Amino acid sequence: MAMQLQSVSSDPWQERPLWAEIDLDALADNVRLLKNQANGAALMAVVKANAYGHGAVAVARTALAAGADRLGVICVDEGEQLRRAGITAPILVMGHTPAGEAQRLTDLSLTPSVVSDQTALALARVAGERGIETPVHLKVDTGLNRYGLPRSEAADLGRWLHDLAGIQVEGLFTHFASADEEDKSYTIEQHKLFLSVAEQLNWVPIRHVSNTATLLDIPDMSLEMVRPGLGIYGCYPSTHVKRSLSLKPVLSLKGRLVRLTPIAPGEPVSYGRTWTASRPSLIGLVMCGYADGLPRALSNRGSVLVRGRRAPIVGRVCMDMCMVDVSDIPDVVVDDEVVIIGRQGEQEISADELAELCGTISYEILCGISARVPRLYLRQGRVVSKQTLVRELQEGVTASVPEGVLAEEPSPGGA
Repeated sequence: MAMQLQSVSSDPWQERPLWAEIDLDALADNVRLLKNQANGAALMAVVKANAYGHGAVAVARTALAAGADRLGVICVDEGEQLRRAGITAPILVMGHTPAGEAQRLTDLSLTPSVVSDQTALALARVAGERGIETPVHLKVDTGLNRYGLPRSEAADLGRWLHDLAGIQVEGLFTHFASADEEDKSYTIEQHKLFLSVAEQLNWVPIRHVSNTATLLDIPDMSLEMVRPGLGIYGCYPSTHVKRSLSLKPVLSLKGRLVRLTPIAPGEPVSYGRTWTASRPSLIGLVMCGYADGLPRALSNRGSVLVRGRRAPIVGRVCMDMCMVDVSDIPDVVVDDEVVIIGRQGEQEISADELAELCGTISYEILCGISARVPRLYLRQGRVVSKQTLVRELQEGVTASVPEGVLAEEPSPGGA
């Protein structure tokens, strides 16, 4: 039965003057495009890190409704969050799961990644007590040298797991080190090494290696399942990755001007007085700081959009707010909308732009948007759900949730 949501004002947000808008239609379109690219393979939507800052529960439900077959997280807590929300689809825990979490993982019907006999034995023990089989995925390290087993050890563990009562080896996977680079030779070599292990364990039904970059550039590597992350959110992993699919950015980060302060030439702004007015200036205050996800590295470098024009960030970005120079923006007033990530008029500031200014990647920019930033979820341009740090719903008259947004999803059943 569909959850009931509260009705919302036509104005998307009247509370804290900072919010993120999540376009669920764009998200669903991205999932469909990526799945169509996968040559018939199942698609696992990667929703770790709070769905890359977009909100794990709403994103997971929307992705499943759009055709995703299962979900990927990094730890048991992330899996439990989705289960508590009523999501029943298969969920793969891609990161390390200690043996001590075997019972909890089984209780939640999560699928672990296994790279040790200790974890496998703990899972088998719990499964034996309950008379069930626990599906696991075995991770092979083919050159990232991070998490996973070397090829020879992976094959040996795989054969041992095959005969271990209570364990079903459902999947085999690896992770590419440089799939988003122009030179694909290392990725191709990793793929060959992975297949050499898969041939020894040819009874494993699901093999998966493809992230967003691989899915876009080398769709022939899709195998039985793909696991895009960044692409679902409408971003491309690098400038070297093909733009053959028209992925749409899902997240916008917005605020309002809460104060306008005229200052005279020679007056400084913010900590350390790193910016000083060279002319009579008008400084706008925006309640977004590095604790919200606006990197301090944007101090005196980044900009925001106000009335369709760029306004430079001046002085140091503070923990909870930043200042922008709106001296050249006609008719600017308190309460004007500020776009930090997204489009306003003909101008756009992307997560990629912020990442380049900060010397990082868009993944970090998106994941860095903190939980205290309210999330507004949109369908057809209308807010259908709101999530804040302390509540999921707004007060008001109840209304039904559009299908696939925040209603409980049945398990898609396969992958």
